Amino acid sequence: MAAGTISRLDSPLVRPVRRATQDRWWVRALLLTVALGFLGLFLIVPLVAVFVEAFRKGAAAYFAAFAESDARAAIKLTLLATGISVPLNLVFGVAASWAITKFSFPGKSLLITLIDLPFAVSPVISGLIYVLMFGAQGWFGPWLIEHDYKIIFAVPGIVLATTFVTFPFVARELIPLMQAQGSEEEQAAITLGANGWQTFWRVTVPNIKWGLFYGVILCNARAMGEFGAVSVVSGHIRGETNTLPLHVEILYNEYNYAAAFAVASLLALLALVTLFLKSFVEWQHARSRREPSSSS
Repeated sequence: MAAGTISRLDSPLVRPVRRATQDRWWVRALLLTVALGFLGLFLIVPLVAVFVEAFRKGAAAYFAAFAESDARAAIKLTLLATGISVPLNLVFGVAASWAITKFSFPGKSLLITLIDLPFAVSPVISGLIYVLMFGAQGWFGPWLIEHDYKIIFAVPGIVLATTFVTFPFVARELIPLMQAQGSEEEQAAITLGANGWQTFWRVTVPNIKWGLFYGVILCNARAMGEFGAVSVVSGHIRGETNTLPLHVEILYNEYNYAAAFAVASLLALLALVTLFLKSFVEWQHARSRREPSSSS
């Protein structure tokens, strides 16, 4: 029986099919070379160049770039805007994903379209929209000036712009995940007597936790590196409304290359940490999916 099976696999009719699913060695080598060359030219080389230029004048000049008051203010503002926008997008993403995947309601397609809006609109345009609404000559500008509220060229405007450009990330990670999982487990929990909050915390959250972590990581990375929308609403006030990307631009325009690359290296380091966390979350998610199958 086994010998007959082997002879059939080695027959002339089977060998061409098996070869058709395997590329020649030089094709695989060519594709791998092109992929690695592209990554090296457009990713690794610029990343290495940032750190080389940052330390060109030595470690003392590198750390001196972060000792300036403007740099410390930019770091604090970046962390503040990120610390506000990411939790807001976390709440919105979970709520929107829950509503879209678990319920049917009028305007559902419109909500999905609005979630994708920041992907289609340029960040500069989104910043200009906030200027049109809250600027001195905007729709609500006179009322804000009269009541001494400042949004544009202030921290609230930066937080609004950062939140707008980052709010799709969590929702876009959770919606396909929750659609694939369905609602059978939630319905079973409700049938057994669980209320809405118990079902959410004990059934839904454990099922979506890895997608939730992944979306938060991407949202955090985009919030820290956002430039276009923040540049429009910030006013570039040094020490007050400049985030890290804006501070890098100012230093570079002033020909202070060592400090500019030093601050840019911090953003690059944050990107590498984000990449590591992303890979870790993917590994943990794959491991959690393998464990139930191996135990069964």
